[in-house]
Amino acid sequence: MAKITYVDSKGESRTINVDNGLTVMEGAVQNNIPEIDADCGGSMACATCHVYVKEEWYEKLNKPEEAEQDMIDMAYEPKKNSRLSCQISVSDEIDGLTVTTPAKQS
Repeated sequence: MAKITYVDSKGESRTINVDNGLTVMEGAVQNNIPEIDADCGGSMACATCHVYVKEEWYEKLNKPEEAEQDMIDMAYEPKKNSRLSCQISVSDEIDGLTVTTPAKQS
């Protein structure tokens, strides 16, 4: 289980425990985290779970695959630390991860 902090576009944060094996997106959906729409349910067919990963965590995560990068390119205001939260697997190694949602989802 890992503590994940979700910061919305207004700067409000919520820290929750997310079970290992889930994704950061699934943790958000199960805990009613605002601004993570997850329209495709995690099948990487949209970018509505787009988040910005806090810089010190970005390199600690698995690298985005080409398909994820293609979806990020279509997201609202992508940045170098953009990820799709459906592609970030929760494990003890990411305990303390902080992600921020953009002002809107694509």
